[in-house]
Amino acid sequence: MSFHEISVVIRAVNRASSEFGRVSADVDTMAERVRTAGTVMAGLGAASRAVAVVGRQFGFLTAEQERWLASMSYVVIALGIFLRSSLGVAVAQKVYAVATTIAAKVTWAFNSALAMKIALLTLGVGLVVATAAYMSWLASTTRDAASAQEEYNTALAKQERVGRRRGEQVEYERITRRGAYY
Repeated sequence: MSFHEISVVIRAVNRASSEFGRVSADVDTMAERVRTAGTVMAGLGAASRAVAVVGRQFGFLTAEQERWLASMSYVVIALGIFLRSSLGVAVAQKVYAVATTIAAKVTWAFNSALAMKIALLTLGVGLVVATAAYMSWLASTTRDAASAQEEYNTALAKQERVGRRRGEQVEYERITRRGAYY
């Protein structure tokens, strides 16, 4: 390897190592948050169980309602304990990774839709400009055609007047040859 190639590799490793450090810090932060959430959930489950017992003792709840609330509190406690374990943290991180991937793909789809919207708007503006240019050309061509038609009609009328005069001259000459006017 040349010195330049070694330099590029070292720069790549240095830039990547800071990213790896940031990802590691994010993972540790997330693990702590999941464990804290697990602790809170376990406490909520224990409090639910205590409420069920106290509610039954004071007569607010029936035996069936207490059993149902106790069952739900046990589920919440078990979920909280699971989240505090390393397996629970791993599952939570995997769920978070899947959710992040889905969010990234949805964001990509939204960006793609926005790009398509911009492309269609640009196409629409271009179509409006092209239509305006065509209408201008059509109006100009129509104006030129009308002008040419008017010129033709004027020339035809002039020809007709000249033709009538010519016809009158021919008739006059014919009559004068016969000697009608002398």
